[in-house]
Amino acid sequence: MTDVSIDLDTEARVRADDRAHVFHSWSAQALIDPMPVAGGNGATFWDYQGNSFLDFGSQLVNLNLGHQHPDLVAAIQEQAGRLATIAPAMANDVRGELARRVTEVAPDGFEKVFFTNGGADANENAVRMARLVTGKRKVLSMYRSYHGSTSTAISLTGDPRRWANEPGDGSVAKFFGPYTYRSPFHSSSPEEEAQRALQHLEQTIVLEGASTIAAIIIETVVGTNGVLIPPPGYLNGVRELCDRYGIMYIADEVMVGFGRIGQWFAFQEFDVVPDLITFAKGINSGYVPLGGVVISERIAAHFDTVMFPGGLTYSGHPLACAAGLATFEVFDRDGILERVRDLGSRVIEPRLHEIASRHPSVGDVRGIGMFWAIELVKDRETREPLVPFNAAGAEAAPVSAVAAACKRDGLWPFVHFNRVHVAPPLVIDEDDLVRGLGIIDRALSQADEYVN
Repeated sequence: MTDVSIDLDTEARVRADDRAHVFHSWSAQALIDPMPVAGGNGATFWDYQGNSFLDFGSQLVNLNLGHQHPDLVAAIQEQAGRLATIAPAMANDVRGELARRVTEVAPDGFEKVFFTNGGADANENAVRMARLVTGKRKVLSMYRSYHGSTSTAISLTGDPRRWANEPGDGSVAKFFGPYTYRSPFHSSSPEEEAQRALQHLEQTIVLEGASTIAAIIIETVVGTNGVLIPPPGYLNGVRELCDRYGIMYIADEVMVGFGRIGQWFAFQEFDVVPDLITFAKGINSGYVPLGGVVISERIAAHFDTVMFPGGLTYSGHPLACAAGLATFEVFDRDGILERVRDLGSRVIEPRLHEIASRHPSVGDVRGIGMFWAIELVKDRETREPLVPFNAAGAEAAPVSAVAAACKRDGLWPFVHFNRVHVAPPLVIDEDDLVRGLGIIDRALSQADEYVN
């Protein structure tokens, strides 16, 4: 690991520049004080005061190969020395090779990739493709979802970040997805939850008008809004409804694609094939912004002689694609997918269940691979959430206390509403993984104090 030293003068300068000139996302600017970060390596990053933190959220669940992976850094450096950038209208070696590598791990019949700069514009362009091919406008998305903050993407988003951006794209309608622990359908089993959720989705399709619906977009595993694993048969049922009613199925794989659950694409775990696949984050761990849409043959063929009316100046940027190619090499050489499945089932799952058995504040643990959520409650019997929906300030204090305890013990957590998420870099050492879970275990004693 790089030496973690104390440099208070640099910290003061970084903090001053940030507070004076950087406008931060999703924040009231005068109420925040971001921590200056000095560096990172693997699953750890550190500040200028000499404090190190295990990164248990992979920043924004994008740093799949960790901080400063030498192969990714070297690929970017080599590409910068050879050809730093080129317009997307040109053919480029690393762009074309990365597109081919992506299609090789996609299902049969997916041979084209449209590159974007990130996940939001990947979802924007997937919706645009579906609308153009079907000639229909409406898109259905889940209430518990996040698809990005650009115009249509924020309208597709179900969580409260959508509210302040409304009215947005008026051709988006919402439905309830499955949530076994807090079933909106009063189900008594995962199988019943899938069945009732599909009945609800079909009713939504009928009432919204199948003839008006271009696509249904679903995070294969709902990410920020709960790490919700689809119950058995649900995604297959969505596929069947889309086929029956002439609707396109868009799989949002921005957060869970490229190894997060131990598959190249998470939908492969559930034996289903969408029409369009969106990706970003894990394709190159965010070292240089990159996202994209993997396009099925039927949709790609539509644009053989019809112009696709979309594009981005930095689409398929060579530096980003070089890091993407290096990612494939690392995954293959180091057995990343196999590693994720092993650590998820052998280490994370049993440890979280053991933690849950000892903490009355833990109502549910769920997840797959290296993507888990610990759902916190005031009362296990009633399942009353530890904090109210969309809590902030004093209302969010119980979860804030858990997060603060994690940070004091050297772990930077990913918390959202009444949950602590477990999503470390896929390259984390097993010893660090175990240590991090131990830190969360100790921190949950803060939540236990609020149990009824």
